[in-house]
Amino acid sequence: MKHEVLKFAQLDAVVLRRDVPEHGLRAGDLGTVVEMYGEHRLEVEFVLASGDTRALVTLKTDDVRAVSAEDILTVRPA
Repeated sequence: MKHEVLKFAQLDAVVLRRDVPEHGLRAGDLGTVVEMYGEHRLEVEFVLASGDTRALVTLKTDDVRAVSAEDILTVRPA
């Protein structure tokens, strides 16, 4: 029996790889995995600096990447 190997885990910080204009998101935005749907889909929450949710979006795992130690965090207006 083959075991599923997941790329991400719940509560992992992830970086958006592409713009999602219908939700006001841009490539490079930082989100948190809140749910996983099998091996290829994730529910990711993106929040404002206030702590309010900007968007809760179901994405493909290819739409995000893990945060790297080489990443520089930035802030942009919503």
